[in-house]
Formats: sequence, structure tokens, C-alpha cells
Amino acid sequence: MFKTKKELVFVILSGIFITNAVTAELIGGKLIQIGPFVMSIGILPWPVVFLTTDLINEYFGEKGVRKLSLITACLIAYAFIVLLFAIAIPAAKGISPVNDAQFQAVFGQSMWIIVGSIVAFLFSQLIDVSIFWYFKNKTGDKKIWLRTTGSTIVSQLFDSFIVLGIAFWLPGKINFQTFLTSALTGYTFKLAIAILLTPLIYVGHSLIKKYISE
Repeated sequence: MFKTKKELVFVILSGIFITNAVTAELIGGKLIQIGPFVMSIGILPWPVVFLTTDLINEYFGEKGVRKLSLITACLIAYAFIVLLFAIAIPAAKGISPVNDAQFQAVFGQSMWIIVGSIVAFLFSQLIDVSIFWYFKNKTGDKKIWLRTTGSTIVSQLFDSFIVLGIAFWLPGKINFQTFLTSALTGYTFKLAIAILLTPLIYVGHSLIKKYISE
């Protein structure tokens, strides 16, 4: 089915990448509170996206990540279109366990989340891949932690503010102060996770290298 082991690895990593990106959009309308800070629950799947992005970058290059990012953005847009139709079609009264108001309350908010995420996703991914390959070209195969963590630190700063700005602040769901604190909280969380994931990057790098070289 697959011509090479490397091709199989790309398909698996791509599947994980796309699944987590789309899932983040679908659950992103729920806000959670950590201490005095508020952030979207949609942030939870993104550490997996970071991990797969770095591994794809490492083994399939800049073009691989750019193509996958574009495909993922198109699939998120597709989810947006399906949700529009799903919201527009009335629920069966007295039969459906979820009525139109409930469905709208959950997935209607996802409309803004998806619009914001598509913009933020493409913008941050382009920044991420550029910074990753800047460090990669400077250090070669050394200092994996520098290119993986460094690219995430910069790209997710933009992502955190863009997605919350479009999804929650512009439509008036939250005020400017909440927007700033939520974006900073989300960014801090992503930054902490990116650092904690560094050992897994090395593990994943080693496993893939061993598998495709056998």
C-alpha cells in the first residue's frame, strides 16, 4: 500500500496533525478558568499539533509542513461549511435529544473560532516553519530543542492573540482586558507545554529515524 516506510510515517503524522487541529476547532467554544485566568478549552489538542509539526518539519521538510498546513486549513474550512448546513437544518421537534438552540449555542460559537483559527493557523504555521528552518540551517542536525522550541515560542505568540481576537473579542464575547489576559494565559500554557514536550521530540525523532532506516 505504501511504497516506503517514510511514506507511512508521513501519513500517520499527518492524520494525527489534522485530527487534533480539527478537534481543537470543534471544542474551542468552551472557556475554562485556571485560577484568575480564562482560556479556550480548544488549547488542549495543540501540544500534539506542535509535536507532529516539528517531526514533520524534521523528516519531510519545509514543503511538507506548508502543504499539510494548507490541507488542514481547507479541512477546517470544510468543517465550517458542514456546521453551517447543520445549524440551518431544523432539529426534529420532540425527537432530537439536542434542540436547535442547544446546537447553536455549542457550534454557533465555533463559527468565529474556525474563522479565527484558519487565519491564525496559517499565519503561525508559516512563521513556525520559517523559524524552524532558519535554526536548522544554522545548526544542522544539532540542537533539535532550539529549532523546535524556538519556532513554537514565536509562532504561538501570534496564534494566541489572533485566534482569540477574531473568535471572542471582535464579536463582543469578551472585553479587551479578558482578551489580553486570556491570550497571555493561553500562550504561557502553550510555551510551558512546548518546553515539556522537548524530550518527546527527541524520543519521536529517534523512533522515526530507527524505523525508516531499518
